[in-house]
Amino acid sequence: MTDYEKARNTMVDNQIRTTDVTSHSVLKAFLAVPREDFVPDAVKPIAYIDNDVEVAPGRCVLAASPLAKLLQLAAVTREDAVLEIGCCTGYTAALLSHLAGGVVTVESDEALVETAKASLAAYDNVEVVSGDLTKGHHHESPYDIIFVSGAVEEVPAALFDQLRDGGRLIAVVGHGNSAFATLFTKERGSVSATPQFNSSIRALPGFSKTKEFVF
Repeated sequence: MTDYEKARNTMVDNQIRTTDVTSHSVLKAFLAVPREDFVPDAVKPIAYIDNDVEVAPGRCVLAASPLAKLLQLAAVTREDAVLEIGCCTGYTAALLSHLAGGVVTVESDEALVETAKASLAAYDNVEVVSGDLTKGHHHESPYDIIFVSGAVEEVPAALFDQLRDGGRLIAVVGHGNSAFATLFTKERGSVSATPQFNSSIRALPGFSKTKEFVF
């Protein structure tokens, strides 16, 4: 039988602490959330592998190390209202629930929506909503932080529109090893982008750049 608590501690010590993640709140969140609760039964024994865990075609629970670095970059506090884009099975939303005052998480795959709702039933500050990932969730905007759980080619204007003035949006922009974790900040209605570090994570569907016609 897998000792999940031991595996969780090993994940934090060997996968997260070793990659310059020093935020106590982030480390505590990873220690508190049972990753095995957010993957299918067949792959629970490898829930703490140092890699993505695929849970549906093209969708995965992100590897702990890059996810922890992105959450540290987000610098979430209990005063923050967070919108997550790309809920998947709810693992990142569960982590965010330990960091934020409230979390709205959006998922476009209906089967994953139902899975996430079941997995997150005990997290009373998380709301799972079904919708187009590129459109966010305008009804409860503006948000202090928008966290994009997957790589994108570009961030749609609709997401920046839902960001509070003074707020932050965290996304990995680009492809593969050339992608950068990017911190977007909104001040007086204008958004600026600051690349922070290379980060190779799985892409989210639907965020391809609009092709430009060349005449």
